[in-house]
Amino acid sequence: MREIKLFAQIDLTLLLSMLGLIVFGLMAIYSASHGVGVMGNYYKQLVWFGLSFFLLIIIFYMPPRIFQDYAYWIYGLSITGLVLVLLLGRKVGGATSWIDIGFARIQPSEFTKYSTILALARFLSERTTNIKTLRHFTTAIGIAVFPVILVLLQPDTGTALTYLTFIVPMIVIAGFDFYIIVLMAIPFVFALVGFINLYALVVLGFVMMGFLILMRKEAIFLSIGALAIGVMFGVFSSFYGKSILQPHQLKRIETFLDPMSDPKGAGYNALQAKVAIGSGGLWGKGFLEGTQTQLRFIPAQWTDFIFCVIGEEFGFIGSTVLLTTFLIFITRLVMLIHIIKNEFAALVISGIVSVFFGHILVNIGMTIGLMPIVGVPLPFLSYGGSSLLANMVAVAIVLNFYRNRRDLAL
Repeated sequence: MREIKLFAQIDLTLLLSMLGLIVFGLMAIYSASHGVGVMGNYYKQLVWFGLSFFLLIIIFYMPPRIFQDYAYWIYGLSITGLVLVLLLGRKVGGATSWIDIGFARIQPSEFTKYSTILALARFLSERTTNIKTLRHFTTAIGIAVFPVILVLLQPDTGTALTYLTFIVPMIVIAGFDFYIIVLMAIPFVFALVGFINLYALVVLGFVMMGFLILMRKEAIFLSIGALAIGVMFGVFSSFYGKSILQPHQLKRIETFLDPMSDPKGAGYNALQAKVAIGSGGLWGKGFLEGTQTQLRFIPAQWTDFIFCVIGEEFGFIGSTVLLTTFLIFITRLVMLIHIIKNEFAALVISGIVSVFFGHILVNIGMTIGLMPIVGVPLPFLSYGGSSLLANMVAVAIVLNFYRNRRDLAL
């Protein structure tokens, strides 16, 4: 009876899908490390998994109110970690994102993502907060953006971008008007599209006009005004955007649009990733049989480009199984937003699922050429103790909310 009661407390769908993703990751890291004789990566990841799972069990049995009551303290501690990185951090891959603590090397920015979600969720769920007022809106944005500034100073643009994924879902759930967010985003979107293609800017203008009218027919003049500003930004970006960017930034964009423009330089990673995934075919070359993986044609093959290992060695079928597991994982998190009847918990889960979805979209997108290459790991698969520990802690918090869902609904 006690075992039955325990299983009723655990969200098995979420837990098992997460463990399935971790198994995929351990297999891919083993293969990527095996081919070049750096098996230490695999063994370290196993140790981090054991530590993370132990911490998951502890968090699972914590009182659920602790996350809300101490959200600001956790946030402050994480901010302190980011500041210490800037002062005492170790530079790896061009970014000072790491700090050595005894036997381990920690990346504080991985943990700060989720501590920021906790702090923002507490602020938005307080009875005195009205997100529709300018003061509370700017406060919420400040909570979310402050750690982004510290991460950009490292500099780590890829990680900083992942912080921005949870802001919109959380403030919309808290009651902010999504129409206003769309209007605020128009100048940035039009500037990006105008930089890439001026003709696409015209098409986007007409499409966006129809979309805005459907959203808010009575605010047509406001929509036209926002579109006019967006078009100005887009035209300016089209003619003068290249002169504003730094040479290395411009090179990254050009190779994203056309990797063959520099196949042995900036476009090398993107081209090799496509070769690896495409060569896997339907069934894949087999575990430990991937030539691109074993001969190390792909840089960072056990971190940012881990999906290439799956695509080459397990093929389309294996990649589909992996993506299906991700879909189950993400779908379950979205369902829990509605199942757990607590505003703070719903806001936290919405932030967590947004971070996971953003990582998955960007990481897999960059390996198949749909996104520019940035340093964003694939959750539960990419090698990295900080990333695995932070992600499992996030899932542990959700599992804790599910276990205490009846108490949280009171």
